[in-house]
Amino acid sequence: MNPIDKLIVQPALNSFLNREVYLHLETTNGAYAVHNQESAMTVGAYIRNGRISFGRGTITGEGPYRVGLKMELGWVYAEGLTDFEMEREGQLLLAGHDKEGRLAVALELSLSPFKL
Repeated sequence: MNPIDKLIVQPALNSFLNREVYLHLETTNGAYAVHNQESAMTVGAYIRNGRISFGRGTITGEGPYRVGLKMELGWVYAEGLTDFEMEREGQLLLAGHDKEGRLAVALELSLSPFKL
């Protein structure tokens, strides 16, 4: 993956506007949480191959970045994004990695379903 360049990512987001796309959204500290501390809480969220359509997609921030996808009846939002990859045509992968390179958040869009 490459460090996010908003001048590349914003047009990539725009290419998905008003189309039915497949969404992968994941956030976790689960495998990386300190389980022996009473105050540590494992959290995570995961959706794969959710079909959405959005009329506005925006990347903001100076790094780490935030991406918001405005749907007809709500938003999809990811924060803490650091890296991107355009793996193949019709697919955008965005990820947020911590200082040790561990995945904390992923937001992926595709015109075809993601492999399970």
